[in-house]
Amino acid sequence: MALGDNILISPDLTMSSEWIRGTVIEVEENSFIGTVISAETEDGNVFFGKPDLFKTVA
Repeated sequence: MALGDNILISPDLTMSSEWIRGTVIEVEENSFIGTVISAETEDGNVFFGKPDLFKTVA
């Protein structure tokens, strides 16, 4: 995943009943847990977590 990619954000992060669309705003290499993705939804909420909590949109 790269900056600007359209993605789906896991309900585990959003507490929603389904995956929510968002845009990658940051990709960080964290020395403790590895890669961390930050994504913003259309309504301005920001979620971050490990890459397995995000899916790329075709």
